Amino acid sequence: MPRVRELEVFRLTLPYGRRPESVLVKVTDYGGMVGWGEVVEPHHGHALEQSLPALIGVDWEHPSELGEIPGGTAGDMACWDLWGRMTGVPLSHALGGSRTSLIATVRLSADRSLESMVARVNRHVCAGYAHVTIDVHPGWDVEPLRAVRAAYPGLAIAVDGHRGYTDIAQLEALDSYDVVAIERPFKDLLTSADLQDRVSAAVAVEVDSVAELDEAVAVHAGSALLLRPARFGSLGAVRLAHDRAVEAGWDIVCAGGLGAGLARAATVAVASLPGCTLPSDVAEPPQSAQVVVPPVGASGGVVAVPLTQPGLGHTVDEARVRRLARESFHV
Repeated sequence: MPRVRELEVFRLTLPYGRRPESVLVKVTDYGGMVGWGEVVEPHHGHALEQSLPALIGVDWEHPSELGEIPGGTAGDMACWDLWGRMTGVPLSHALGGSRTSLIATVRLSADRSLESMVARVNRHVCAGYAHVTIDVHPGWDVEPLRAVRAAYPGLAIAVDGHRGYTDIAQLEALDSYDVVAIERPFKDLLTSADLQDRVSAAVAVEVDSVAELDEAVAVHAGSALLLRPARFGSLGAVRLAHDRAVEAGWDIVCAGGLGAGLARAATVAVASLPGCTLPSDVAEPPQSAQVVVPPVGASGGVVAVPLTQPGLGHTVDEARVRRLARESFHV
């Protein structure tokens, strides 16, 4: 029976892009077994200091018994990792996953020119990707999509509106380019539902809780779920959201590319679930920024699901964690 004896928290500023913050949690049980978790760009400030002590000294047989820890997504993940390592079970199997590998998508932001965008797509296609997701916004949508589709008639393409649209007609025009999915088109669910009635592409909505998903399903806001495990309070809640989407007949794209590798490893485990039918977004940022061995990422457009190692399936380079940490403390 696991029982956490000690917790250590590391705050990292990651060396890429906007230099996002990542918080890693290391839990150690009374037998010396260790589990790790991560939350990227946490929204709860210093809530970890108040919430994580509740884990110390508590007896539990399965991490689902712990429920949601306020501000403690990383703590929940660490307990799943600890339990998996103690029982010899990979996280993907613990959650109910069955896939051994995942088809990956690569996300492409707006570019300075259509030629540059097509060249970037070409690099990824040559690297083995069969699916790309293009970030769009009003003024940068139809033309880049037309250019990429003309260059690659058989390529699977999704677009991500980042909730930046207000006009249905702008996105309805993209449907003629045979897009697989239109992700996060609007801020409100009813407008998304209206768009889904007008297009053949799957409209994918993103939610932060099972309750929000139930609301989206009730109003027929789409036919796909953009599932980001980091936005939920626990992996148990992520699994429940997966199950609700499957019951509704929705497809699922699992996403979570930021961080130092641990959150991405959990995303891969979730993406191995049977309902995650659309290509997964775990490709960015560069593998060199990670603290896990082997790094999490795609090779030839495919992501391997680690099944020979228990827990998250990766070894944490603790020395690198300590070098990158701008702050650490024990709980």
